[in-house]
Amino acid sequence: MSLRIRKKRNKSGSVSIHIVDRTNRGYKLVESLGSSKDKKEIEELYQKALKRVDELEKNLLFITKENSKKEQLKNILSKVSTDNFIPIGDELIFGRLFDEIGCKDIFKKSNIKTIRNKNKKDFLFKSLVVSRLLYPGSKLELIHYLDYFKKIDIDVYSIYRFLDTLYQEEIKSKIEECVFNHTLKIMNNVIKFTFYDVTTLYFESESEDDLRKIGFSKEGKLARPQILLGLFTTLEGYPLSFEVYEGNKYEGHTLIDILQKFQERFNIKDKPIVVADRGMLNNDNIAYLENNGYKYILAYRVKNTTNDLKSKISNLVFIGDGDIKTINITKEIFYNKETNSNKDNKRKKEKLLINQKLIVTYSKKRAKKDKYTREKALEKIENELSNKNITKDKLKLSYYAKYLDIDKSCKIKYKLNQDKVILDEKLDGIKAFATNDYSLKANDIIAHYQNQYKVEEAFKISKTDLRIRPIYHRLENRIKAHILISFVSYAIYREFEKRLKEKDIKFDFSQKFLRKVIEHFLALKLDGEIIPINPSKIQKQILKIFEK
Repeated sequence: MSLRIRKKRNKSGSVSIHIVDRTNRGYKLVESLGSSKDKKEIEELYQKALKRVDELEKNLLFITKENSKKEQLKNILSKVSTDNFIPIGDELIFGRLFDEIGCKDIFKKSNIKTIRNKNKKDFLFKSLVVSRLLYPGSKLELIHYLDYFKKIDIDVYSIYRFLDTLYQEEIKSKIEECVFNHTLKIMNNVIKFTFYDVTTLYFESESEDDLRKIGFSKEGKLARPQILLGLFTTLEGYPLSFEVYEGNKYEGHTLIDILQKFQERFNIKDKPIVVADRGMLNNDNIAYLENNGYKYILAYRVKNTTNDLKSKISNLVFIGDGDIKTINITKEIFYNKETNSNKDNKRKKEKLLINQKLIVTYSKKRAKKDKYTREKALEKIENELSNKNITKDKLKLSYYAKYLDIDKSCKIKYKLNQDKVILDEKLDGIKAFATNDYSLKANDIIAHYQNQYKVEEAFKISKTDLRIRPIYHRLENRIKAHILISFVSYAIYREFEKRLKEKDIKFDFSQKFLRKVIEHFLALKLDGEIIPINPSKIQKQILKIFEK
């Protein structure tokens, strides 16, 4: 490379000062120092250019005539260490998505006067969210990452003090608002359907408190304190809002609370159709939805419904796999209604007449699974009945108790009810969905509900890839702050996946490995200047998600 200074006269009468490369008998512009019509200013620009040429020629990255590229590269590498290489993928990809979603400067925009060092808190929040995507370990992982790669020294107690103040209703509300508004934009400003599901998150501790309670764990963790996480999303899996509940709360009792908070917070004029799993199918929930003008699609417990309805469903004739039948239901339900007029806030039973359309579908694969589950249950029954020490309570809590005749008397003799077994066989492979929206077609109802798997995938991503559980935090505010961070991380993750799909960018490796590729976007830091290293072919594909 041969650097020269060129004075270029422009049509306007001004003179531009350029630094050019004279290699290969041509001129390649390296840098422009500016232009002027004043002779004194032109001379100043020229002197500035002389100094700049000297700086560039001394720069390690310039190849001179005297050195071959290989020798020059050796010279460069001999003068740098791994400390000169810094990862930039966190900020380049996930940090940018964080800003675009709208969660930037949450604390700076907050009206809470007691919050100090708002810039630092915004930095910590963003760092915790992004690190949860790339380094989903403990908070120590973030400290080590910032120290080793970013040369930022933060002690662990600063992180915990921040977590203690992060979860405040105003902050949670602002964060949910930015995520909701982003999702609303994705959905073209129309939230037609919402899906609600609940999962349990357990703790590596045996101590209970007001929030962490031992309860029924979906993950089979016995005698472990846990919390319930309720998540509202669109049917496509984009997050809307969340709530945290004590671990021993029945999941079916969370729907009304989160729906009320969701409606109040975002004041949606056209109430969305609520889609929920069968755990939400109880009379209190149905009555609330009916009385408050909500349409709904709820998975129906076919094998746990009334005998009359079981008989009616079992007599349906399905032509083949995927065949659909429709049954109209009119029935009275009794539900608990809170009476605010009473000081003790007692609940009394109310009666409500409801009309539902029951969509019933058959699947050979599901029938095979149902048959296998029942056969294993019957095998378990025989083993239990042969045990003379078996108790009534143990049988009542077992999933196979429905096949038995259990007397209310203390002196009982357990026996298998073959009629119950035969009726259960007739319902193999059958799944049903209840709705009060008669305008929806049967195929659409099934399709809408099947989108629930995207939400279940959301929980899977949160609990595995983002390691939302097990949770090690002890204080309630820190626990909720942990969930809040994971909620935003999931929003970014879904946006990242959406953009990959929109650009038709596919990889043969896992999402976990893809995050490793992002982690290895690198830059060279020399004399305070950060010089991005040319990304690999795969990394260039990832960068396409930001192309308009």
